[in-house]
Amino acid sequence: MSLAAPPLHGTTIIAVHREDGCAIAGDGQVTLGQTVVKHTARKIRRLHNGQVLAGFAGSTADAMALFSKFEAKIEEYRGNLERAAVEMSKDWRTDRVLRRLEAFLVAADHSAAFLLSGAGDVITPDDGLVAVGSGGPYALAAARALAAHTDMDAATLAQEAMKVTAAICIYTNDSIMVERL
Repeated sequence: MSLAAPPLHGTTIIAVHREDGCAIAGDGQVTLGQTVVKHTARKIRRLHNGQVLAGFAGSTADAMALFSKFEAKIEEYRGNLERAAVEMSKDWRTDRVLRRLEAFLVAADHSAAFLLSGAGDVITPDDGLVAVGSGGPYALAAARALAAHTDMDAATLAQEAMKVTAAICIYTNDSIMVERL
């Protein structure tokens, strides 16, 4: 019998980058095992004087550590998101403490969106859409369908994709937060 706490689950984050701007949306649900322990978690932040958006999926404590580290990188590189993302991923992959963090980071500004992982990945999507977390595949599929068949702006598209996801994924709720640039 193990006394370790069950793993935390319950995040969906989607970034939408379109001609009219960008938005990141996330749900508010956090679960511990099969129990919902929070409905209104804040998983998205504005960084660098509101010019960069970032959202996380994964362990909450790990994500907070990543937010702090990424915010320092954004400031160090004076808001250059691509450079900060690359340098953050290098540190994440090589640092003995950081590489144990179990989370994904999605970041966006007016010019691009990126997915960062502890494996050293810095991925910019071909279509301006990137999603992570338990409901990530559902959110991405919904966003791609909406992008192909509507003229929704980035924030509306992100919110509607999250609504679809909340109706399908048991680890995603409809307490949706959207930040836009």
